[in-house]
Amino acid sequence: MSSADAAVEFRALVAAASEPYQRAGKFAWHFARGKLRWDPVFSHLLARGLIAPRTRVLDIGCGQGLLASLLAAAAQAAREGRWPSDWAEAPIDVRVSGIDLLERDVERARHALGDGIDIVCGDMRTTAFAAVDAVVILDVLHYVGIADQDAVLARVRAALPIGGRLVMRIGDASARRGFVASEWVDRFVKLARGQGFGRQTGRTLGAWQTRLAELGFAVTSEPMHRGTPFANILLFATVERAPSAPGTSE
Repeated sequence: MSSADAAVEFRALVAAASEPYQRAGKFAWHFARGKLRWDPVFSHLLARGLIAPRTRVLDIGCGQGLLASLLAAAAQAAREGRWPSDWAEAPIDVRVSGIDLLERDVERARHALGDGIDIVCGDMRTTAFAAVDAVVILDVLHYVGIADQDAVLARVRAALPIGGRLVMRIGDASARRGFVASEWVDRFVKLARGQGFGRQTGRTLGAWQTRLAELGFAVTSEPMHRGTPFANILLFATVERAPSAPGTSE
């Protein structure tokens, strides 16, 4: 299957993953279609196989459950023989659980996906994390302070086994123009959702990598802001060892 065919197939996946949200209303459906189609992280997760088959996944800050719906659509496409040959193995038999702070988004997810997602309305700082094989955190941790970021990451590490995966998108605070652009967009999104006009807490890419290394992760990174003015970076981290004391990672 050519790259052009893969692009066509991904559009079909977006349509299939968005369709359940018609049950949750026009806003939920249009948001799902737009977010899945135009945010580059979703096609990248599938093409690179960052969510392995037959794994338990915790999506922290899951919103209305878009990742769970996309993974279900991808598994169905693979079973029907509609999987691009140049993509990694399809995420078949993945079990997704989610946590999100906004009750409206949680209700949309439940209304659209039903039993397709085990979702909890709660604060990531206090909600228990079950043992899983992979954790996904996309554009979430900057909403809390440094101490809370560290605490959440430590609990993520505790929920993962050796070989477990963390997929996390962050804003690189060292890329000032792009980081400020994303910060202002996030502020207006929060305001529109009735969450106030709060500040975000950023870190440089190096600081994120150091903290994850201290927790025992081996980390790779790549830009994940195609077609946007932002400074988004995707971190892919695999648990290799027990956590070290802060400041002692190599």
